[in-house]
Amino acid sequence: MTQSSTNLPLSGQIAVITGAGRGIGQAVAIKLSQLGAHTVLCGRSRPALEQTAAAIDTQNRTSRDSASGTPRTSVIECDVTDLHSVEALARLVDRTFHRIDILVNNAGIGLPSGPLHELAPQDWERVLNTNLRGVYYCIRSLAPLMIDSRTGGHIVNISSLAGKNALPNGAAYAASKWGLNGLTCSVAEELRPHNIRVSLVCPGSTNTGFSPHPGKNADKMLQPSDVAHVVAMLVTQAPQSFASEILIRPTQKP
Repeated sequence: MTQSSTNLPLSGQIAVITGAGRGIGQAVAIKLSQLGAHTVLCGRSRPALEQTAAAIDTQNRTSRDSASGTPRTSVIECDVTDLHSVEALARLVDRTFHRIDILVNNAGIGLPSGPLHELAPQDWERVLNTNLRGVYYCIRSLAPLMIDSRTGGHIVNISSLAGKNALPNGAAYAASKWGLNGLTCSVAEELRPHNIRVSLVCPGSTNTGFSPHPGKNADKMLQPSDVAHVVAMLVTQAPQSFASEILIRPTQKP
């Protein structure tokens, strides 16, 4: 027998996850749904988002809230690099749910490696627009809903250990993540008066298919579920404190 969603720690909460069609975003969506949240799955590929919704359905045995009979997931196509698309997402969330409790900024891209001086300007723009500008757009559009609700909330930005260490032949990706780290720490101070906790998660090499990890043992790498577990910890912590930054490494070097 499944546990009633009314007894779960995130029951009644609305969680928006970007890049929810695969990898870490998919794992986070499944985990938060298991904890009772209504997950709003966002991404550019509707078929991929539908696969996540199906996975949530399988994990929960039913995609409907046992108490209210309403769906436990919503699928919304959204391109985080397009401000109009993100603003449309925010309007739809506001109109449908009248609130947002959790925002997980997970959408990101990487590109084939190479020295910065050989990187095409359009590739630089793609990386920075998705990994950094997209987070700004989402916070700009969705944080006001949290503020207006006066009930607090959580914003979790998925960064990388590449935002902490040098990454030769991956300078654009590293720059986007170093920038995201600074953005997160600054926004956390801005939103603390509104009881909104903004946290940064920096995983090491994760087995997602997101980018190649030549020479590494996939079984020893972090798995998407490892990152999802940390996100769940952040959004269920005691109300008088928050973990501002978590670095995740595999137990054994892959």
